[in-house]
Amino acid sequence: MSSQSGWVLAIDTASGISIGLAHNGRPVDSRSETSSRKHVEELMPMTDELLNAHDLVARDLSLIGVGIGPGPFTGLRIGIVTARTLGLVAGVAVRGFSSLDAIALAWLTDETRPDGDFVVTADARRKELYWATYNASGARITGPTVSDPSELPELPTGGPGVEVYPEVFAGRVVPGAPRHLDAALAAAMIDRLTDTGLEPAYLRKPDAKVPRTRKSALASNTKLRIAYRQEAR
Repeated sequence: MSSQSGWVLAIDTASGISIGLAHNGRPVDSRSETSSRKHVEELMPMTDELLNAHDLVARDLSLIGVGIGPGPFTGLRIGIVTARTLGLVAGVAVRGFSSLDAIALAWLTDETRPDGDFVVTADARRKELYWATYNASGARITGPTVSDPSELPELPTGGPGVEVYPEVFAGRVVPGAPRHLDAALAAAMIDRLTDTGLEPAYLRKPDAKVPRTRKSALASNTKLRIAYRQEAR
């Protein structure tokens, strides 16, 4: 378990909402919401409710951890901004961690832990998956990356992505493989997760692009002048 002392809050919005508390390196309690469309409405009320349930306020925390993905733009942005704002207001340090790494580390604490290399995957939408491969000690080998589900290695697989394409992972999902991130466990093991900084891992380029050249309005203006002259006649 983690050597982090005091209360630690973990927030992850890469796949739905997951928040959890740990105390002195032991998981205590968590809350989750599977919908990926309720971040704005649910994240802060869920966080407040979790803290209140243990007679805590943000100033009582020693650290806030936040998942940086990979995940969708809106979800990651809301999670990271919420964690940073909470930390700034309460005077608490905030650090980022990979959402896939947290799932992988949790799997290795379970009795069903893989004996060799394995994959953790999450839904990337657009008929694609986010994924990374790990060895039996939990070190990341490849990724994170985003690709078609057919491109994932044929290894034991866990994570939210297995529920999106069950036919692809038939025979690869062993009993006990994690399907979601356990935020309380992530909080407990926060110092075993690499500090990634707080830049979100989108993996995709933004859909909106700045035009390389400015479009000329000359042609349309010319047409307008010609039409005006014709009407004047």
